[in-house]
Amino acid sequence: MKTKGKIRAIVTKVGLDGHDRGAKLLSYFLREAGMEVMYLGLFQTPEAIVSAAIQEDADVICVSSLSGGHLLYTPQIVSLLKENNLGHILFLFGGVFPVEDMPLLKQEGVNEVFLSMTPMEEIVRYIKENVGRSGRGQ
Repeated sequence: MKTKGKIRAIVTKVGLDGHDRGAKLLSYFLREAGMEVMYLGLFQTPEAIVSAAIQEDADVICVSSLSGGHLLYTPQIVSLLKENNLGHILFLFGGVFPVEDMPLLKQEGVNEVFLSMTPMEEIVRYIKENVGRSGRGQ
């Protein structure tokens, strides 16, 4: 578990996904749980997400997707995290996509996957229990 202060979280949307209610709600819950949250907003690229994680010294990246691009963007983000020796950053993916894709996302390197109806408290608990233990290696 992290000991250097507040958990720093990036919350964002990737690709052409224009629906951000869930990401904004997650940002609110993470702030209420005492985390420092940087909400990047809509239409982010994998490069912009990883760049922000570097600039903000993020502990966790939370990507939300409802547009169907989850299998396209996930490997790109994981690859950029590895290229930049950021294996210590917890990478979470959530949103609306087929349940069958959850194992694929984990195989690609996502630490945990949450569907849209997951209680926010469960996501907060997962982050607090797992920051600093991403398991992806650096």
